[in-house]
Amino acid sequence: MLRSTILAAAAVLFFTHAAQAAAPLPAFSGNLQAQQARAHALTLAEGDYVQGTISGPGMRLVLLDAQGKRAQILAKGKRDEQEFMFVAGANGPYTLDVRAPESGAYQLKLLQLVPRAAQRAAQQDIASPRLQALRQTLGEGGDSGAFWREVERAGTPLVEMTGPDKTQPLVTFLWRGARQNVRIMGGPSSDHDEMARLGESDVWFRSYAVPPGTRLSYRLAPDVPQLDSPPNVRRRAILATAQRDPLNRLSFPDKPLDHFDGASVLELPGAAPQAWVAPRAGVTPGSVEKVRLASKALGNTREIYLYRPHGYQPGAASNALAVLFDAETYLSEVPSATILDNLVAAGALPSTAAILIANPSNATRSAELPPNPLFARFLAEELMPWAKQRGIWATADKTVIAGASYGGLAAAYAGFMHPELFGKVYSQSGSFWWSPEGKGRESEAEWLTRRFVETPSRPVEFLLEAGLFETGRNGAAGILDSNRHLRDVLRAKGYKVTHREFASGHDYYHWRGSLADGLVALIGKGDGRADGQ
Repeated sequence: MLRSTILAAAAVLFFTHAAQAAAPLPAFSGNLQAQQARAHALTLAEGDYVQGTISGPGMRLVLLDAQGKRAQILAKGKRDEQEFMFVAGANGPYTLDVRAPESGAYQLKLLQLVPRAAQRAAQQDIASPRLQALRQTLGEGGDSGAFWREVERAGTPLVEMTGPDKTQPLVTFLWRGARQNVRIMGGPSSDHDEMARLGESDVWFRSYAVPPGTRLSYRLAPDVPQLDSPPNVRRRAILATAQRDPLNRLSFPDKPLDHFDGASVLELPGAAPQAWVAPRAGVTPGSVEKVRLASKALGNTREIYLYRPHGYQPGAASNALAVLFDAETYLSEVPSATILDNLVAAGALPSTAAILIANPSNATRSAELPPNPLFARFLAEELMPWAKQRGIWATADKTVIAGASYGGLAAAYAGFMHPELFGKVYSQSGSFWWSPEGKGRESEAEWLTRRFVETPSRPVEFLLEAGLFETGRNGAAGILDSNRHLRDVLRAKGYKVTHREFASGHDYYHWRGSLADGLVALIGKGDGRADGQ
């Protein structure tokens, strides 16, 4: 990106720990022309934890080190408001570089600056035969050098076949040389698990017995800051140091921007193929139109993406439609346009257009996607008529509304509220544990499931999927259990329901592959399976 002359006259922000304790951290705002940048310099100690937000249409934020080199990409411009976190390294002083791909105003807020705190190490029994052997080597006065050379050649995680008949995969995640802790984000757990240290060595590890068909993405977070903050803030601090596994050569996406970008991946041989996610030779891509749409019902503006497959004929009786939430992710991590290109070209789907709905911010996503009558009104009274005027429309029985997590919950609620528009619901790990905050029965878990119990059935077909690793925490029902419960309720009410479970977690790396199967099952022209042939 070009660096404008504004960079030379950059606003400079200096603060110390004492100042941070004495007064609130300041906020900065300004206007940038397209391709311009503005820098805010920071004085930090190594290990300091910094958390903040950057707002503005498409604004990007990059952390630069003392030499002006990129240390970390903090915000990619996917939403109008983006949160960032990082831990300062040894190459300061650092600069926060705000970059504008298009003209607009921005606001940069620094919310926390916390020095490195004392850490504690987790403990775990050693299930891995290879680590048991290493422990013996270390106990006999050896070192870990040969082990790490072996691991570097083979790659991580370490996969061993265990059990009486040597058919049970045991996966061991590894990290070398952290100071105080390492956590796993996205592994085969519903939590941010801590890794244990092997004695006093530089080996950090955690092992899991997993199914042979496991597919997941993960990141490792060394020396996560320990904050004197509410539990949700302490939990989210993992994002400050989370990065790809440096010894795993496989990543998602395939070409990440730096070691903080994307995730590492684990795919065991039994994992189902993801046959539709890459562009295919001979397939003509469809078009994707980006439009900003203002909502009177919601009082905000968001980006909407309209996908039309090659040769799309508005109004054709055979046309189908997919409505997808979280457009900023379902056009990147989940390559929805490419998936639809391939499925339509192969004849697995009819000519299928798509409406992809972006979120202005994390806060609006959390407010709008869980059951929200105003958001349902936006979909029914504003979005769908507007899209129809642009030629994007299909009958309800050929319209799938789909999403993941809160998006899956939103899809089910949209089908519940407006079956005249959304006759097919596809939920990828829907957050059906959700309930509104408050007291009494309304705040009990699985609010939407109880609405289905209490209401006569409606002409909607459902496909629900969940990951075997999406279990609950602290005794609460998780995504796996709440999806099973909704499945049973819907079937008891007479709905047509397909339910699938996979050896995965809450993971776009899995969802990008299963999306094709789900669409084919609901609106496909064949047997309901997208086998890639």
